[in-house]
Amino acid sequence: MLRACDLRQKEVINICDASRLGYVYDVEINFENGNIEAIIVPGRTNVLSMFGKRNDYVIPWDKIVRVGEDVVLVQVQDFINKTS
Repeated sequence: MLRACDLRQKEVINICDASRLGYVYDVEINFENGNIEAIIVPGRTNVLSMFGKRNDYVIPWDKIVRVGEDVVLVQVQDFINKTS
C-alpha cells in the first residue's frame, strides 16, 4: 500500500520526453474513498516576473506509470493540467 507521505520529495520524470518536472510537494486526496487523485509538482517561475504567480503541475493518478524509491515516472504528452 502506498501512502501519500511516501510520495513527498520524490522527483517526477516524464517518460515521454525524459524531462524532469520537479519534486512532489503535495497530493490531492479524495476523502470519500481515501484514494490519491493526483500529485502536485511546483511549476516553474518566470525569471522576469519575480512576483508573478506560479502554475503548479497537477498530474492525475492515472498518468503515473511507476513509483520508485527516489522517482515517480509519469506519462504526460502534450498536456499537464495547471492550477493557478
